[in-house]
Amino acid sequence: MKRGVKETGIIQGEEEELIYCVTTTPWGSNPFNVVVKAYDETDGLTDVTATVLDGAATISGDVITTPVVKDLTEDQTYRIEIKFTSGANIYETYFYIVGER
Repeated sequence: MKRGVKETGIIQGEEEELIYCVTTTPWGSNPFNVVVKAYDETDGLTDVTATVLDGAATISGDVITTPVVKDLTEDQTYRIEIKFTSGANIYETYFYIVGER
């Protein structure tokens, strides 16, 4: 099973503030214990969660909605990781966002 989501390499403007939804059905249903983190991959794997994520993740059925993603930097690549529990299993999926002017 693939860990990355199909829709990756998303372009987001520096001044945009967007949320993203991930359906967990390929991994498991009824997710809980959700943790979302953001990493800047341009200069290594720097944790920028406190800088680029605002708010908390929410869950509705099998869909996890991320906190608001904001304050991205042009030409920086961000890895958004979503860790969640389904049944007795813990999964982690991810996608990439590229900051654009």
